Amino acid sequence: MDKNQLDDIDIQILRLLQQNAELTNKEIASQLHKSVATIHERIRQLKESGYITKIVALLDRKKINRKLIAFSHVLLHDHAASTLSTFEKEVAKFPEVMECFQMTGTFDFILRVATSDMDAYHTFYRNLAALPNISTVQSFFVLSETKSETAYPL
Repeated sequence: MDKNQLDDIDIQILRLLQQNAELTNKEIASQLHKSVATIHERIRQLKESGYITKIVALLDRKKINRKLIAFSHVLLHDHAASTLSTFEKEVAKFPEVMECFQMTGTFDFILRVATSDMDAYHTFYRNLAALPNISTVQSFFVLSETKSETAYPL
C-alpha cells in the first residue's frame, strides 16, 4: 500500500486519527458510514503498511516542566560516515533532544531541545559539546509558539 493506493476512506481515517487517536473504531465507522469491521481492517492495514507508525499522547510541555525550547544547530569537524553515525547514536541518548535532523547547508544537524530552564539547557549544552568531532553549536531559543501541529495535511 503506497500513497497511490490510499483511497478516500483511508485518507479520512488517517485525518480523523491524526486529530484524535482516541476515537474508537465504532466512532470512526459511524462518522464514515462504514462497518466497524471494515474500519478495524483498514486501520490494521494502515499500521502494517507503515502509514501509522505509532499512537501517542501529546503532553503539555509546560505542565511537565519543559518550558524552554531551543533549536540547536550543530556543525561537525568532519563528515565521514562513521563520524555522522557516531554523532547520531550519541545525540539520540540525550533525553532533552526531541528531534534530530541531518541537514543540508551551513550546519550538519538541527536539534529540537526541550529543557526546564536555561540552567538545564546549559548543562545539556556542556554535555553535547563534549561529544567528539563537534565544531560549533549555535542555539536559538523559542520566545513564543504561534503554531505547533502534529497532523500532516492529506
